[in-house]
Amino acid sequence: MIVEEILIATALLFIIACLALVLYLQKQTSKLRAKVDALTVLVKESDKQREAVKRELQELRSGTIGVGRRMLELEKKLAQQDAKFEESSQQDPQARLYSRAMKMVALGAGVAELIEECELPKAEAELLIRLHGK
Repeated sequence: MIVEEILIATALLFIIACLALVLYLQKQTSKLRAKVDALTVLVKESDKQREAVKRELQELRSGTIGVGRRMLELEKKLAQQDAKFEESSQQDPQARLYSRAMKMVALGAGVAELIEECELPKAEAELLIRLHGK
């Protein structure tokens, strides 16, 4: 009889220990589920932000491509204008004279040099130096 009572008491203790373990594991599982849910929300928010950044980047790329094309067009037009300017200055001897005078001024020539080299009147030489001098 005593052996049976000891076995019953041991069995009850074992059952109580098992129930306590089951309750503890359920609590831990619940905590882990809550953490998983929170991480899932964070991942979804990160995905949304990544998509938004991706869209913005695509818009920036498109804008940059448009600006690049416009820059190429403007460079082409500028080259054409430079060519036309050079052509017209080469055809007009007076324009060539003033072009040379402006280059001389940019290199630091004085009034006397402009008068002598380009055969300019003193007033025009002074004006060129004031307009194009450093």
